[in-house]
Amino acid sequence: MKQLLAVLVAAMFAAVSLTAIAQDAKKDKMEKSQKMEKKKAEKPKTAKKKGEKMKKGEGKKAEDKK
Repeated sequence: MKQLLAVLVAAMFAAVSLTAIAQDAKKDKMEKSQKMEKKKAEKPKTAKKKGEKMKKGEGKKAEDKK
């Protein structure tokens, strides 16, 4: 009888532990996806394409003067 009780307690502990780990992993995945969406929203809409060069007056100094 004591062995049965020990097995049941161990099984319950394992089930609760696995549930907690699964919820934590799901939470981390959701936080990561929210960060990615936030980064996408922060990207400037006037970004240049990868082969285009900036004109001489378009640098940081030109922005500071405005």
